[in-house]
Amino acid sequence: MSSIDWSRFTTRINISAPVERLYLAWATRGGMESWFLRLCEYKNKNGSERPADEEVVVGDTYKWLWYGYDDNSVEYGQILELNHEDFFKFSFGNAGICSVQIKEEAGEHIVELTQEDIPTDENGKQNYHVGCKTGWTFYLANLKSMMEGGIDLRNKNEQLQRMLNS
Repeated sequence: MSSIDWSRFTTRINISAPVERLYLAWATRGGMESWFLRLCEYKNKNGSERPADEEVVVGDTYKWLWYGYDDNSVEYGQILELNHEDFFKFSFGNAGICSVQIKEEAGEHIVELTQEDIPTDENGKQNYHVGCKTGWTFYLANLKSMMEGGIDLRNKNEQLQRMLNS
């Protein structure tokens, strides 16, 4: 039996959509708000917010808010690396660093997310390894749902709390 590497995880999903569309789902405010966030503010190095359809660049910062959580559950971070095609890397607060790679495998497009540099104390194991992997699993499934069928699986009813889909 192998041991768990609590400092990182990778999760993958196949999605029938063009690579460019998958990339823009991460690299633009409009993309992120279509499947992942209720608010995505991408700002350039001068502090100006990018329009919904404008791609981020390395060094841009973000503010993210989710459905099902109040405005106190906010994440701030920075875009660390990208190639404007199929790779997107960002800081993810105390939870570590996330990299998204879009690739072709067996004739399908695969979105592969790796979260690393996760703290390995008990809080990190529970909240960042288990919690984030659970969250990313849902949100990647929602990305697939939105790309392939246009059905948004997120809970947008603020009265419903502690839901799998928010």
